[in-house]
Amino acid sequence: MLDNNWWRQAVVYQVYPRTFLDSNNDGMGDLKGITLKVDYLSKLGVDAIWLSPFYPSHLYDGGYDVDDYRNVDPRIGSLEDFDEMVKAFHVANIKIIVDIVPNHSSIHHEWFQEALNSPKGSAARDRYIFLDGEGDNPPNNWPSHFGPTCWTQVPDGQWYLHLFAPEQPDFNWKNADVRADFEKTLRFWADRGVDGFRIDVAHSLTKEIQKPYPKYKAYTTDDLPDDGSHQLFDRDELMDVYKSWRKVFNSYNPPKFAVAEANAPLARRGRYATEETLGQAFNFELLNTPWTEADYRKTITAVLDFAEKAKSSSTWVLSNHDVVRHLSKFGLPPKTDYNKWLLSNGTEPKCDYEKGEQIARAATLLILGLPGSTYLYQGEELALPEVPDLPESELADPIWKRTSGKEKGRDGCRVSIPWSEATAHKNFKGLSAEIQEDATESMLNYYRKAIAMRKELCVNEEIEFVDAPKGVIGFKRGANWSVFTNFNETPVALPSGKVLISSAPIVDNQIPASATVWVSN
Repeated sequence: MLDNNWWRQAVVYQVYPRTFLDSNNDGMGDLKGITLKVDYLSKLGVDAIWLSPFYPSHLYDGGYDVDDYRNVDPRIGSLEDFDEMVKAFHVANIKIIVDIVPNHSSIHHEWFQEALNSPKGSAARDRYIFLDGEGDNPPNNWPSHFGPTCWTQVPDGQWYLHLFAPEQPDFNWKNADVRADFEKTLRFWADRGVDGFRIDVAHSLTKEIQKPYPKYKAYTTDDLPDDGSHQLFDRDELMDVYKSWRKVFNSYNPPKFAVAEANAPLARRGRYATEETLGQAFNFELLNTPWTEADYRKTITAVLDFAEKAKSSSTWVLSNHDVVRHLSKFGLPPKTDYNKWLLSNGTEPKCDYEKGEQIARAATLLILGLPGSTYLYQGEELALPEVPDLPESELADPIWKRTSGKEKGRDGCRVSIPWSEATAHKNFKGLSAEIQEDATESMLNYYRKAIAMRKELCVNEEIEFVDAPKGVIGFKRGANWSVFTNFNETPVALPSGKVLISSAPIVDNQIPASATVWVSN
């Protein structure tokens, strides 16, 4: 039977292809390496894998600078390798989600090269955003996400917009060629068997750049207005693009799925997640939520409310390829400045990894117990910490260079997965999949057990919060099971019912400090 709603309660595993598994020992992960791990991911119990970009790229931004949207980077594999991978995962009943990067291309994209070799006002330039400057200066003083300016000048004097690195010029989404070509790209991958798409920077396609230019000092979600009036982000007309894409998705049976990376205000994010648009949107609030009962309750309530209003399902994320791994976050003191910690090579303050793993286990079991989709990031099932002490020679993130070393960037969460002790990074010794495979209490086997139990218990999206001791979040999931998370630093009494799984051993009929339990009702 075809299930159109498979994604609503899916466990999705993010694969960063270039550091997942290197099957030919050339120093870069590849598609054949991913295919080699289909049994591993099947045993883990995931419903889908999401692939970060695997397209031809010069890696100015880890593959999010795309040279060709309808091909595979030859260092990662071929279209034939891709087809074999899709087939292998589908045999294992695991769906495939691919990353689409529609806000910007690479400077090496054929269209941008054509634009550089074409005059001002040409059709080729109209596919991007080229403007005249103010004398010798750029059109305005807006920053980019990766540095002090979002404008770069070309030899004839015009400037092009890039909200990220200079090697990532922004498309002009008013241009019909751009819109048509991305629909062609969606169909290209859908026809190859892809089940869904993760839309990168989904809030930033359509733009209305006009004088007088507002003063924009930063681009965090908190900086965005709630009326769609920002010239660069979350504009109302953006939904016209996604409604058009939805027609493409719905032309397949079952319809293709999409999830938006939309850093829009929560009150407006639901527009990305409707049945008429993309269907689902990431909620990143947990990435920055302190480990307290009050903070987690506030975030969980807000996200559930958002999903209900959008008639979508919630998404729960603790780590991804853009942030410090959550195990390290949980082991650091509250209000730690993660960038300063990275710049100190992880020495100031000191990370308590034992505490971090304890809370990570509890947080994972909590989000797996919530209705909606759980997104896991490669390696978290192995209890991998951040690698904060990478030498400068190994830093590839453009943030490091563009900020002149003031921000260390995201390389520490993208270190290769330790499949064996022999090949493990020095910080990952003792955490390899090889060692954890047969260790009953390992994080890997804990994840397997929790995901398997979730599949067994999750029959609907019902949730009802229940009374619980101070510092504890408790909720019922349907008639059969309940979840309790103790945020206190001391144990609390265990509610009645049979313990189904716990993130830490139960002692004296109490939920340990910083622990989650699932109990039968």
